[in-house]
Amino acid sequence: MQTSAVPDLAHTHARPVHWLATATAMSAVVAMAGLLQPDHARAGQPGDRGATTAAAAAPAPAPGADDVALPLECGGAPTVVVKQATGDLDGDGGPETVVAARCEAGSGTPPSGIYVLARSRAGDSRVVATLLEPARRQSVGELAVGDGVVTAGLLGYSSPDVPRCCPDRRETVKWHWSGGKFVESGEGGDTTGSV
Repeated sequence: MQTSAVPDLAHTHARPVHWLATATAMSAVVAMAGLLQPDHARAGQPGDRGATTAAAAAPAPAPGADDVALPLECGGAPTVVVKQATGDLDGDGGPETVVAARCEAGSGTPPSGIYVLARSRAGDSRVVATLLEPARRQSVGELAVGDGVVTAGLLGYSSPDVPRCCPDRRETVKWHWSGGKFVESGEGGDTTGSV
């Protein structure tokens, strides 16, 4: 029978001191790993730990018309939003909402107003511009926002004799932000006929 010569290894004989030293070393490694962990709130973000990035912030939602008092004089009747569109109109990266609203009437076609809503610093919605005054006596057929431009199809009347239920004029109007205000431009002229 052959016997192999194996050296006597001290660590193969487990003694309480050996286990105590191993446990102490492992505790030190775990404690160091905990101290060197990244801040979970900023983990994965490049740059300075004190800096915040725009990508990390959630974009603000577009302002809503539900909690805004629109500047319509309806003599006690409620107002109704008939069209709305959303987009960045002033190039600040935040969305604005454009609403076409009118007084809710039992018959006829009351004139509309077109209003631009934005969020205040406090986060609530507010009217920041009036694009179409109801005094112009037009209603809104279409409303869209694209590339920072508001486009509206406006319906009107060729004379006071035309019944208020049946507008017979149509025009397309655009507004864009320029020099700190909204500038209006028309496309083509008025067209008369059945709308």
